[in-house]
Amino acid sequence: MTHVFDTKLNRRRLLTGSAALAAFASLPRSTPAAAQVANLRVTTRVLEVKGKAATVMGILDDQGRHGVNMVFNGRFAARLTNGLSEETMVHWHGLTPPLAQDGVPMLSGPPLKPGETADYDFATRDAGTHWMHSHVGLQEQQMLAAPLIIRESNAPLYDEQEHVVMLHDFTFRDPKEILAELQAGGGGHAAHAGHGGGNMQGMDHSAMGHGEAPAAGSAMLNDITFDAFLANDRTLDDPEVVKAEKGGRFRLRIINASAASNMWIDLGALSGELIAVDGHAVQPVKGQRFPLAIAQRADIRLELPQGPGAYPVLFKVEGGTGQSGIILAAGDATVAKISDQGEVQPPLDLALEARLKFMGKTPEIAVSKTEMVMLTGGGADYVWGLNGKSSMHDVLFKVREGERYEVMFHNMTGMAHPMHLHGHYFKVVGIGNERIDGALRDTVLVPVGGMVTIQFDANNPGTWAFHCHHVYHMNSGMMGAIAYSTAA
Repeated sequence: MTHVFDTKLNRRRLLTGSAALAAFASLPRSTPAAAQVANLRVTTRVLEVKGKAATVMGILDDQGRHGVNMVFNGRFAARLTNGLSEETMVHWHGLTPPLAQDGVPMLSGPPLKPGETADYDFATRDAGTHWMHSHVGLQEQQMLAAPLIIRESNAPLYDEQEHVVMLHDFTFRDPKEILAELQAGGGGHAAHAGHGGGNMQGMDHSAMGHGEAPAAGSAMLNDITFDAFLANDRTLDDPEVVKAEKGGRFRLRIINASAASNMWIDLGALSGELIAVDGHAVQPVKGQRFPLAIAQRADIRLELPQGPGAYPVLFKVEGGTGQSGIILAAGDATVAKISDQGEVQPPLDLALEARLKFMGKTPEIAVSKTEMVMLTGGGADYVWGLNGKSSMHDVLFKVREGERYEVMFHNMTGMAHPMHLHGHYFKVVGIGNERIDGALRDTVLVPVGGMVTIQFDANNPGTWAFHCHHVYHMNSGMMGAIAYSTAA
């Protein structure tokens, strides 16, 4: 039965966007029926950011909650309605559906027109912390994204409180204007040092040739200047305060849904254990700071002290001073004001990546072929590419079903790139010239001048998107595809 949605959303209802996301973050643990369908609507909503109203996009369920939080039952089923006045399409990031349900225009099928509804139903083994987002134009920058949490069981595996945190970089500007400005040479978005969301080292785009290795000291961490950074739709002017028990235990599911900003997770006075990345368990790694590239997810387990207290968990943009955060508050603790500006943060590195190890086993299969993918571009015209070619859907290489492939990324540009492969998981098996037995992921960061090697099994036939998840780089050519060969 097709859902009927009220399109006359008044301002009071729209301003509940943040409340809906907060409600989602601590949804009750009810067991879904085997045939449960998530009724989702892509819509607009209004947030208040730094005292100003901002119209953004979102994906709400039929109870007004943001995204999906369900218990694993072997299938994912959703009915998605486009409530916008423009075309859209949603990608189920972290799941591995058949190609026709992957949500990428041209590769998966045509986008949804305004008012259209599409049904999705496919088998999944993909319990974990995932998310959903638009793959149309720059809608992801307009916050057309939501959490997609598939919990392992109805009852918690541990005695702990579970909380979802979704991160965004926010601009009041039309992202199309920003992209046009970048393509014209940078303008106000040349990421000059000193801006809260700017880079730590400035770089002249014109000095970068297509495919040339960056000169020493030329790396640029950010090329977009943002007005704010959000955690669950809120800035640190009015952060989300999560009530907790003294000595309470948490599992934080953190999603970096930023369009163009890598982040550091900073637990402050707390110490935690990283227990999963991109929805897949890893051997626990203890720490207080963890890197989180664009599109990556991190599950962190932590425990509060026994007495009352307020404990900020901050999310700090690399190369800049901007930050967002949530507060874990136990007892009658006083929540102190925290600035949305902090110290300049260093670039994300792969030190943690080199320590991660998948908590599981992958089958022993010989690698059929290794492909080299060069990350190229970044000149004054803001054209980016793969193997020296700027495209959106051109096939990079072909694979045969049932075989295992390695891909070696080599970043020849002046910026880091979070590389995402659709329809498959991959294992990180090399950083630089060092082989590792790494994490199972769907997105990996390739730093400036760096090399990262991954392995994946060709077990999901189709022609699949393979791209940088920095939305402005992707829309400027750093996207291609892999295709399954039909030859015998």
